[in-house]
Amino acid sequence: MARDIQPWPVAPLTGLRMAMPEWWPVLLGLACLFVPTFYTLFNGMWTTEEQAHGPIILFLSLWLAYRTWPAVLAAPVKPAAAGWPLAVLAMLLYIVGRSQLITAFEILSFILALVAVLLIKRGARALVLLWFPFFFMLFMVPLPGPLVSMLTMPMKMAVSYVTEHLLFMAGYPIARSGVILQIGQYQLLVADACAGLQTLLTLEALGLFYLNLVRHTSAFRNVMLALLIIPISFLANVIRVIVLCLITYYFGDAAGQGFLHGFAGMVLFLTALTLILSMDSFLQWIVKKRAAKAGSIVGSEP
Repeated sequence: MARDIQPWPVAPLTGLRMAMPEWWPVLLGLACLFVPTFYTLFNGMWTTEEQAHGPIILFLSLWLAYRTWPAVLAAPVKPAAAGWPLAVLAMLLYIVGRSQLITAFEILSFILALVAVLLIKRGARALVLLWFPFFFMLFMVPLPGPLVSMLTMPMKMAVSYVTEHLLFMAGYPIARSGVILQIGQYQLLVADACAGLQTLLTLEALGLFYLNLVRHTSAFRNVMLALLIIPISFLANVIRVIVLCLITYYFGDAAGQGFLHGFAGMVLFLTALTLILSMDSFLQWIVKKRAAKAGSIVGSEP
């Protein structure tokens, strides 16, 4: 029989300790299933540049869930039977994914298993409170290779084109053939990691995480910032490729392909974060200006 509990105003760490006797058998079972999966990911796919965002998404999702956990404990406990079909689906995906080495199925099974356990133990209200961490975890799921290849090539062409024209206007000896840039005596191939779909999705995840943290009350500000993340990610990719071109041009091919290549990856995310914060400040100025204008119009009415 469903029962309601009173609000439980506890700190996240205290709430976790109080809930451990109820949850540790579940957590132990999930660990037995998915520790091998994450061991494989940390030593395989997540070590590649295209999927290096995976552990970041995982830890940020768990942190968001941890931050929201006191509200989950304070919510009424109404176990939902819908969790059982989801649990069965999660186990089927796990079996197929583990046996056939389909990583996307294993990650999806992990997310669905967490959702199923939450529904069975706490109910739909808890899932409503934790919907964003689960949605955020979906960015860990690798997309099908053919889809990535189909969408990545036009993006690389566009980034290469813009990079070539910007550097040419700046006076650098640069030419382009497809996605190959010739700057001085060096040739650079614009790889998937530099301007691919996965990079776009990673930056989109960064933007959504930022929106979830700041929680603006203005719908206009939220929607516009979410839409602007796409051109921001494109511009950040262009800046990254420009940085790589300049590093190679001034310091040689070894520098461009070595340690400084990783530094260019940091430039990508720092640039994207700076642009997101700048656009958010600009949108805040627009919202305040519109509010002031609306207030002045109301004040002038007889």
